[in-house]
Order: sequence, then structure tokens, then C-alpha cells
Amino acid sequence: MSELLRKIDTLKARIGIIGLGYVGLPLVREFTKSGFNVVGFDIDPQKVEKLNKGESYIKHIPSSLIESMRAGGRFEATTDYRLLSGVDCVIICVPTPLDHMREPDLSYVVKSIESVAETLHRDELVVLESTTYPGTTDEVAKTILEKGGLKCGTDFYLAFSPEREDPGNPKFTMGNIPKVVGGVDEESGRLAAALYGKAVSNVVRVSSARVAEATKILENIYRCINIALVNELKVLFDRMDIDIWEVIEAAKTKPFGFQAFYPGPGLGGHCIPIDPFYLSWKARQYETPTRFIELAGEINTSMPDYVVTKVGDALNSFGKPLKGAKVLVLGAAYKKDVDDHRESPSIVIIEKLQGKGADVIYNDPHIPRFAKQREHNIGLESVPLTAELLAAQDAVLIATDHSAYDYDWIVEHSKTVIDTRNATKGVARNRERIFKA
Repeated sequence: MSELLRKIDTLKARIGIIGLGYVGLPLVREFTKSGFNVVGFDIDPQKVEKLNKGESYIKHIPSSLIESMRAGGRFEATTDYRLLSGVDCVIICVPTPLDHMREPDLSYVVKSIESVAETLHRDELVVLESTTYPGTTDEVAKTILEKGGLKCGTDFYLAFSPEREDPGNPKFTMGNIPKVVGGVDEESGRLAAALYGKAVSNVVRVSSARVAEATKILENIYRCINIALVNELKVLFDRMDIDIWEVIEAAKTKPFGFQAFYPGPGLGGHCIPIDPFYLSWKARQYETPTRFIELAGEINTSMPDYVVTKVGDALNSFGKPLKGAKVLVLGAAYKKDVDDHRESPSIVIIEKLQGKGADVIYNDPHIPRFAKQREHNIGLESVPLTAELLAAQDAVLIATDHSAYDYDWIVEHSKTVIDTRNATKGVARNRERIFKA
């Protein structure tokens, strides 16, 4: 342990990062900036090729930053997992999705840990960052890594540190977001805290990996439940002819006891729609119901159906059926101003509109085409947004409130606009064309 701690303190430790996406690349940035040499591992050869050319594939990470990370040979990307044998610390940042039964799918985590196990050596630190249920690091990662005969806490070290990345947020980056770290044992926690302490401004060390895992789950359940609350109120207040957005604006003037959450067409991204179900699944092993979590999930996953109903209602008010209607969806990303459509409600909404017989197209300045996903393969490409295109649609649905959109212009040239994000709140003219959803 003392030798690895010395390497970390002197920036001599070689770091391997598995998964070069929205979490892994910012990690590479912080560690190379601190003076470490980093090897990045990914199964996608196209990503690896781009990175080794100094090119980025993520909107908020410019290519100039990739070039600076590669300067002086501090960063290289590879698909060859055998090179893990040459690292001192390895950090795993791979997806943890749900399967079609909405149960945890740890296949990416397990495969990554198995790759680490094949080259695991003495005095190596392994850190899992992928969000998962409490106990994964102890029960899954440790078991796999110890199969080769090395023992955790004496021969190698194991910890969990949840990612807290917020893509597109200019105020908070990995460098200034407090980093929660919990080791499987005391020595592992100490080493992991020392490692992250070289790259981030504030390390919050907790007593165990389980506490660190539970911390991330709590953060996302908190958001999931509160978003579900305002989504449920949106449906209720709509029937009562009350504007939920005006209610929230008034409520948040209270200087204590209230934090504003906002409704939408559903949940998206790689965390909030998924992570709460990891805990509810784990809770079944303890025969403990998680009613709040499951109810919040039901409400949030029902929102695309509500939006489709509102599109149909808007069209019906003009005597136009949904079947055969031309519908333009604005926004494919799961939130504004990012190029990420993982778990985006837009995907489900488009599929449901198509299932009702609508002729659907979409525009998103950040997502030129829908990539194939495990459960979805829409196969659409973004169409250029013109006044003629807007006028030709029976309905325009605002699913993501990108800053690049001129909402006055959109409403001016559209017959009907269904707004799921309150993006048109500042539009003064033609408000009779706007329907809230």
C-alpha cells in the first residue's frame, strides 16, 4: 500500500479508465490536468480512433481539450484491454442500464471487472464509478477480482466513487463537484481518497463502498420522486385549468422549505430514469417495499402517454385526427443544450405517435440522427428547420427546450404548438396556437 500511495502522491501512478463517454472523458481530463498519465479503454474502435487523433465526439468537450490531454503523451485510448496490465489504478465508468423487465443489467460492469481480473496485480487500486445498487462493489466486483487468488485489502484495493457529472452544466464540472469515496476496507478507502484528491477540489470520504453506492442512489431518487410529484400535479392542474408553471414560479419565492422541480414529457438521461429501480430491485432481497420509488417510476414513465394524448387533443380541436397527421418533434436530447439522447422521452413519444399512425419527423441541432439503442431503433435523421417545414406540419411538439430555438419564430410559422417544457412562456403573439402538455 505504501508504494502505491507514494506513486499517487508523486503523480507516478499510471491510471486506466474503462469507458470513455460522458463520465470517463471528464475523468481523463482532470487526471491528465493534474499530471498523471492515463490510458483510456473502450470497446468502440471509432471513439478510440477519434480520440487518438485529438478529436472529440461529445459536444461540451471540445477537440482542443482532447489535444491538450494528449499533449506530452499523457493520454492514449485503446480497445486492447490487455494493456490494463500496465496500470496502477483502474477506474470503471461503464453504463448500468435496465433490461426489458426494468431490472438491473450489470453485464457491462461484470465484463469490465472480468477484464481487470485477467491482469490484476499486487498493489493495484480498482474503483467502480458506475451507478448501481448498494453492495455491488462488495458482492460482485470483489468476488470476481478475488477469483485469481489475490485478496482485497492486502494484495489489491477496491473502492466505489459515484459519478456526479452533469453534462452541459457550465457551473459544475468534475473538478469542482465534491467526490464521494468509499472503500471496501480502510486501506482501499484511503488510497481512493488520495487518488481523487489529486484531481478534484473536494473529496468526501465515507465509511464504506455501500455508503458511497447508497449516496448516489439517494441523490437520484430524490430528484425522481420530486419530478414525479410535479408531473402528477401537472396532470391534475391541467384538468383544473391551473398553470403548473405559474404555480411553481410563485412557490419558489418562498425563501425556505421549497426547492423548485419542473415537469416534462418524461425522464431521460443515464441516471434518474434508471438508478431508483436498482434500489427497488435490491430491496426485494430484504422483503422491504419501496412504494415511493415504484410510484414515482410509474408516474414518470406514463408522461409520454400523457403527451401523446395532448397532441391528439390539440389536433382534435382543429378537426384533425392523430392518424395521418404530420407531427414535427423539436428536440431529441433528454435535456436542453446537450447531445445525449440516452433514455430520452422523445424516443418513446415518437414511437407512440408513430404507433397511432402519425407521420413523425424531428429536428435537433445537437443530435443529427438517432443512434440505435438496445430497446429502440427509430432510424430517423434530423430535418432542417425552416418556415416552410413548420407551416407544413399539423402539429409541432416541443420535447426539449434547446436554447438554439427561436420560439417566437416557431410559433409564428406553426399551425399548432404543443409545449411540454414551458419554452414558449415568453411568446407574446399567436398564443392561441400554443397548447401546454
